[in-house]
Amino acid sequence: MREREITGLEAALGYQFRRRAVIEQALTHSSQAREQESQQAGESKHRVNDNEQLEFLGDAILALVTSEELFQRFPQFREGELSKLRAHVVSERHLIRVAQQLELGEYLRLGRGEEKSGGRGKTALLVDALEAILAAIYLDGGMEPAREFILREILAPELERMEREGGALPMNDFKSALQETLQGLGMAQPSYVLVEEAGPEHRKTFTVEVRLNGKNGEGRAEFVGRAQGSTKKTAEQDAARQLLAYLASRTEPAGTKQARSK
Repeated sequence: MREREITGLEAALGYQFRRRAVIEQALTHSSQAREQESQQAGESKHRVNDNEQLEFLGDAILALVTSEELFQRFPQFREGELSKLRAHVVSERHLIRVAQQLELGEYLRLGRGEEKSGGRGKTALLVDALEAILAAIYLDGGMEPAREFILREILAPELERMEREGGALPMNDFKSALQETLQGLGMAQPSYVLVEEAGPEHRKTFTVEVRLNGKNGEGRAEFVGRAQGSTKKTAEQDAARQLLAYLASRTEPAGTKQARSK
């Protein structure tokens, strides 16, 4: 790669490499590596490194950093919910958007055949390159810059998008989680009540209550959660989250509660 190309990529990544060989390997597709090997002659032949091994390492680093961050951010989530959320964040569907925003296709080193077949725009190649770059950052600078890159470019933007959209994705769907929890406890389903709608049309605020009904849905509500949001759906999700937290504390063993209060 030319120096100007490396500098441009480093600016996009927000990281400057001390060892240029490692970033060049991260961008080298196997088609380019095998092509270079075929052009070698006699005893001077040697293996040309591609990005497949770096992709393997980068995938593991991404999973570790993502798992740790989600564990800390969402202590109320159960293991299954955390797994679903992680699966989304590290999915090809999400990572391709990150790779495209970074314009990684411009920097890939491809063989002639892969170049002609449109390799610079292929999802699999771009995602593989992104994971290889994570490994390259880790090998060149250690875990901290790799973590910073993942949080800044991959995780934080997606979590912010989910929050703006009111938890529309299944892994952030507190209403569904609440429904399943109550079914498992043999309890009646909650009721959601819109108690207030305020503000101008373009900036409305919705206040919603979720009520944990008595046995068979009758009698005084055992618990009422109240939340506000820019959409009714957002407010309902937050209210459901409050009720989930209440149910978790309600079913927690007494010994555990006492131990935590000390």
